[in-house]
Amino acid sequence: MSSISADDLLKARQRIAGLVRQTPLEHSPSLSRLAGVPVWLKLESQQATGSFKLRGASNAVAQLDAEQKRLGVVTASTGNHGRALAFAAAQQGVKAIVCLSELVPQNKVRAIRELGAEVVIKGRSQDDAQLEALRIAREQGAAFIPPFDHPHVIAGQGSLGLEILEQCPDVCEVLVPLSGGGLFAGVALAIKASSPAIRTHGISMQLGAAMHASLEAGEPVEVEELPTLADSLGGGIGLDNRFTYSITRELCDQVHLLDEASIARGIRHAYREERLVVEGAAAVGIAALLDGLIEPRGPVVVVISGRNIDIDQHLRVLNGADA
Repeated sequence: MSSISADDLLKARQRIAGLVRQTPLEHSPSLSRLAGVPVWLKLESQQATGSFKLRGASNAVAQLDAEQKRLGVVTASTGNHGRALAFAAAQQGVKAIVCLSELVPQNKVRAIRELGAEVVIKGRSQDDAQLEALRIAREQGAAFIPPFDHPHVIAGQGSLGLEILEQCPDVCEVLVPLSGGGLFAGVALAIKASSPAIRTHGISMQLGAAMHASLEAGEPVEVEELPTLADSLGGGIGLDNRFTYSITRELCDQVHLLDEASIARGIRHAYREERLVVEGAAAVGIAALLDGLIEPRGPVVVVISGRNIDIDQHLRVLNGADA
């Protein structure tokens, strides 16, 4: 299934301890009343770059040798990984190039540039952006650090799962946004190594959920990338996926897909009831609970993966829009 061990997660956590925040786990009275069990929100939105992606990016950059750091790093992203890699590279004195598709929101493009990274806009999908990133890596000798399908990235995200287990030892259900699977794979490796009885739920959107389509097909498949409120969950998983597909297939107990109206309700609930500004991808766990998709047996932890929503879009959603 995976060459990534529980020991890799522990080492990643130690390696990035001074580079990322241990984020809070906050109780949600409103969702607890709804679910009938304690519901806790793991606030990865409070990372310095506004999302969990800083964990994996920091762990990957920290393991480059001196020559690799001299030549720099390059990646493709739907926004948050690019922002995290730009931040992690700047922290460690490394040049970064981030390739993005035309679908990436402008607020995320600006944030990456402001961190000092070079931004390249290419194509209409993350797959297009990734082909450009791989070309740059070949030509310039830069280290390609993908957004999810990489052992160091997965191990870094797994540090989040270790924190959940410490902060909520009696957790029964963990709800994780599901896209390329780096976050899900890392968290699930930590959770299932502790107790296979803890249920892991991957939550995604109905519009272009590549991992779900691949799980249904029994192999990685291409899916058209479509505009969605959960833009950070867009993009393919790669037809040559080496790690996240197999880990997700093995460790995911259930996948739940949400329509745009549900994701919008999740964003509104987060703001009105939890006083949180979250992006669509981070609202999917809340939305799944609001829709009654989860039948919890005990304490639930919902991973709130990021806050990097365009503020005008956030205002439109708060005022009743679905997109």
